[in-house]
Amino acid sequence: MNNINGGSGARRSGMASVDFYRRVPKDLTEVSQRRRGEAERSRLALGGVVCWKPCVGMLPIGMGLTVTHRIVYRWFKMGSGLEATSLGAFMSICAITVMVILFFSETLAFARTAMATSIALDENDQPQIRLNFNITLMDLHCDFVSVDVWDTLGTNRQNVTKNIEKWQLDESGQRRIFSGRNREQREVVHEEHPETLEDLHANGEQAVELKPDNFKSFLESHEMAFIDMYAPWCIWCQRLHPTWEKFAEKVHELQMPVGVGKVDCVVHSKLCQEQRVMAFPTLRWYKNGEAILPDYKMDRTVDALTGYARRKLEMEQKYKDWEAKNQEGQRAKPTMGASRPEHPGCQVSGHLMVNRVPGNFHIEAKSVNHNLNAAMTNLTHRVNHLSFGEPITKLPPHMENTPTMRKVKRVLKQVPEEHKQFNPMDDKVYVTKDFHQAYHHYIKVVSTHLNMGSSDTVNDVNSITVYQMLEQSQIVFYDEVNVPEARFSYDMSPMSVVVQKEGRKWYDYLTSLCAIIGGTFTTLGLIDAMLYKVFKPKKL
Repeated sequence: MNNINGGSGARRSGMASVDFYRRVPKDLTEVSQRRRGEAERSRLALGGVVCWKPCVGMLPIGMGLTVTHRIVYRWFKMGSGLEATSLGAFMSICAITVMVILFFSETLAFARTAMATSIALDENDQPQIRLNFNITLMDLHCDFVSVDVWDTLGTNRQNVTKNIEKWQLDESGQRRIFSGRNREQREVVHEEHPETLEDLHANGEQAVELKPDNFKSFLESHEMAFIDMYAPWCIWCQRLHPTWEKFAEKVHELQMPVGVGKVDCVVHSKLCQEQRVMAFPTLRWYKNGEAILPDYKMDRTVDALTGYARRKLEMEQKYKDWEAKNQEGQRAKPTMGASRPEHPGCQVSGHLMVNRVPGNFHIEAKSVNHNLNAAMTNLTHRVNHLSFGEPITKLPPHMENTPTMRKVKRVLKQVPEEHKQFNPMDDKVYVTKDFHQAYHHYIKVVSTHLNMGSSDTVNDVNSITVYQMLEQSQIVFYDEVNVPEARFSYDMSPMSVVVQKEGRKWYDYLTSLCAIIGGTFTTLGLIDAMLYKVFKPKKL
């Protein structure tokens, strides 16, 4: 039985083996036919390239098969032709979209530039720097405006006259009279007398001492009056006293219809403040109780004073004669002898060449022929313009279209506003409401190199050097005997600021584009490999 069973088992195994080998060709044939169909579909999808599975897995992308081809082939191979084509197309569209977005983003980044600032040691070797200013003094006459310069090297220039102009202003602040270029003030002639003032007063005083209680009555009783307003401590007033007394005697001797008086402005300070006496001595002509401006500022001798009074009387007489002859005339009356409006406002402008060391320039009320009245000196001022270096703003029309200014304008158009602190004090008003005080300004000057070109050199056609300012102002109080001054203190910074336009280089841009293309294909290749592993048909 065992042999019989064993024999029958062997026979069955042999038959099974024979049956297995009979089926193998059939399976291989079906697989071959199926793969042949897949290859045909892949060939159509791949544009005619026929590649079997083993070679498809081994071929690199650069040898004819792209990532998209591999994706499409593998999805066709999995038996879902229509679904695989849609997914492959979607991934291709995504790849193109990503590349386009990254391309435009990189292009915009390449076209965009940024401003970079840095600090470096100032290498400017020029010994001097130009200081430009245009300042309006609201309540100070041009005759008393003095521009002085001082620095730590020992420079001390009083009443600088070179490159400085003055304009007398009206009540509205408009230019009215050109006072000319600032020049050295002419010293008036004083007369020396052998007699003392006491000797001249021995026979009585001809010049009437005026007080608040008799000032108006004196003017009413004299159609024409000539009054000296003085301070006993004033050296010029002391030198004038004998001359003024002799002038009064001369007027009395010639019987001129002129009242000669004098006012002590220390004793009667309120009266002098009402008359707006800003300097001592003030020699003022009155007609019918009204002051005739401007005040007398010529030589202080008896002959000069007498000649001035005579001219005033002759002028008045001629006016009366004309008035009598033309009472019925239609012509307008002349204004000869009338007071000329004279508002004490002055605009001083120009430029100074100052050393590149700490210093100051100040505007002071000063005169070589007067002592200023500290109680009436008001330094309220308006800074129309103040800058360092060559002027680049608020230029006259004839300087606007020069080659240098065209270059400056081209560069400044590209500079942000935070780097344009060239004149932060412009158009600011500094008001002092009380006497014996004035504003002092403290300025830090910083050299600034603006480089808006592609070159890193400062001498490039798109590079300029300007000066920025940091400013601080405060009110300073003075003693009653000291005359205030508007002071502008400056200090040069040893460091400079470099403002430079920075952009990406062209080779950096091309490298980024190549990286975008390569990165996109690499990423899609990784996604393709992952999808292939996930959706790969399982082998039996």
